[in-house]
Amino acid sequence: MESNTDRKSQAPTRCNLPKSSRNLWRSLNLTKLGYLLIGFWAISGGLTTGVNLGIVQRMERQAQVLFFRLRGQVAPPEDILILEIDQDSLAQGEFYQAEPERYPELEPIQAWPWQRTAYAQVIDKLLTAGAKSVSVDVIFDLASSYGKADDQQLQQVLQRYREQIILATSFESFGTEEVQQAQLISPNPIFQAAPKTLGLVNFPIDLDGRIYELANDYDQEVLRPLGLAQEEIPSFAEATLRAAKINSPPSPGRDIFFYGPPGTFKQVSFWHVLDPNNWEVHLKNQTFKDKMVLIGATADSLQDLKRTPFSDTLPGIELHANAIATLMEGRAIAQAFPNNLLRGLLVFLGVAGTGIFLSNFLKRLVAQLLGALGIAVAWGAVGYLSFTYGGIILPTAVPVVAIALTGISCLATGAIRIQLERLRLYRTLGRYVAAPIVNEILTQHADDFQALLKGRKLRATILFSDIRGFTTLSLKLEPEQLVEQLNTYLNAMVEAILAEGGTLDKFIGDAVMAEFGSPISHGEKNDAIRAIRAALGMRRALVELQAQWQEQGQELFFNGIGINFGELIAGDIGSYRRREYAVIGDAVNVASRVEGLTGKLGTDILITESLYQLVQDEVEVVPMGEYQLKGRQENLVKLYSLIGLKGEDPTLYQQVQTSLHQYLGITKK
Repeated sequence: MESNTDRKSQAPTRCNLPKSSRNLWRSLNLTKLGYLLIGFWAISGGLTTGVNLGIVQRMERQAQVLFFRLRGQVAPPEDILILEIDQDSLAQGEFYQAEPERYPELEPIQAWPWQRTAYAQVIDKLLTAGAKSVSVDVIFDLASSYGKADDQQLQQVLQRYREQIILATSFESFGTEEVQQAQLISPNPIFQAAPKTLGLVNFPIDLDGRIYELANDYDQEVLRPLGLAQEEIPSFAEATLRAAKINSPPSPGRDIFFYGPPGTFKQVSFWHVLDPNNWEVHLKNQTFKDKMVLIGATADSLQDLKRTPFSDTLPGIELHANAIATLMEGRAIAQAFPNNLLRGLLVFLGVAGTGIFLSNFLKRLVAQLLGALGIAVAWGAVGYLSFTYGGIILPTAVPVVAIALTGISCLATGAIRIQLERLRLYRTLGRYVAAPIVNEILTQHADDFQALLKGRKLRATILFSDIRGFTTLSLKLEPEQLVEQLNTYLNAMVEAILAEGGTLDKFIGDAVMAEFGSPISHGEKNDAIRAIRAALGMRRALVELQAQWQEQGQELFFNGIGINFGELIAGDIGSYRRREYAVIGDAVNVASRVEGLTGKLGTDILITESLYQLVQDEVEVVPMGEYQLKGRQENLVKLYSLIGLKGEDPTLYQQVQTSLHQYLGITKK
């Protein structure tokens, strides 16, 4: 058996964790699938953004809605004041109708639609009080139902103040899907003759039904092509600024900078200007001095409500106020990349770069998921900051979604790959390692149990067992009998090892090697005690087998067990086709040499000094002295014959030693 011992001491030991070509191919396929998914999301995000599909526009607009609402209200310029036709003003007619002598000033607003005289009186008062301009978001397209004199009242005021007054005009389309017609609804010609400026109150409506853009280009893009306007008709906002003689700074943007929800701009009820008491207060406070006054409906019953990022029910006059303020302060929001292809390229590079980073630099699945979420949040944060503080729109919704999907794809393919690896390891380790140890390995974090297969140093207990005189036995027994009896013996030895949580490393012919503390350690002393108990279990199992064989008239097997504790190197070692978990090092060689001395010293279990130091409080031993091990020219190794655990009956030990001595004596003859 010296030759067998030499072979097992020289060869690297392995735990039989093969990576078969099928498993490797599955792993490679999953890796390829991961990269394909990364490419898919990157290309999809880039293409949909570059082509500017409707769904992309909707998603990006929803991101802007979120940004506006996260930002909250911003203080608007004080130059703008809304004279609102609110529910309170509409209700004043009831007071006049009940007591006309008491409230004669309310006669022009006794019933809706109001008399043109009401607007004439209010405009005259406002401009007399120092207002820069008055813009009226009411279209006086028909003659007054109150008679010609009523229209003349408004006409006179318009002639008096000329270009300080802006009247509304509107573009409307109607018809069926097959036949579309359009018309421009303008004020009655008697009113247009006075003010030189009209203001178009229409706004472009986006795919989601909300208004985001200024109406600056409506004249050129809609009215002129349809032949509805021979001269320039500016937007209501542009016309108001011209009437107030305010030059707006240039801005490349087209989107409105919304200042807040309904009620953000200062508002005064229309009827306050007609009521003497309220008017005196406003005159005293100079409420309207140097203001651009916008007259328009805010009452829900008048149904002039618009869908905007801040609200689905923003009064139209407040929408105009936001547009005027945007132009006045040069805050129009612009696309960072007006070219759709550039936006698509940015999204593609961002998503692809994220996928490459996640798959190559973040190995833990949780890290990949958190990394993807972090990058998505960071992208969204950059989009929010550039939108809020820079007035720049970056592609946000599509890349954030694509990055999140990329992270989920990396997580999914990684999780599937790890589950396949766990299944493979479970099937393989289950034959060599106790079930609790297998479960403990597989319940660790994916990267932790994968790290077990990488090269690392550790301290563990190594157990070698070999049958005494096996070469002679193999010559005496028939092959079938030898294999059957050997398998019975090895099965009993393996069960004893696995019962104590050991790792069955391998068989070398009749020899068995096991480790305690690799790949999972439960503490050096605990590992050593479990190795001791496993060796004692092997002793008991062999005694039971010997009794059975003796009754059956079969040859008896005797074995030797050597146990050592020390430092070794563990890792995944092998070729491309076959890689196996192996432990190598001097501690392994020492355990093998010690097992070889059991026959010479006439004992079944030998332990080294390094192991004894860990378990001396737990075991009973017989000192065997110091010995020079083959292949080691340095220190002598002190050995102990293991009797058993403290407190155990030594009868079995004595019985085994007697039988072994008799057997060895027979073989030496």
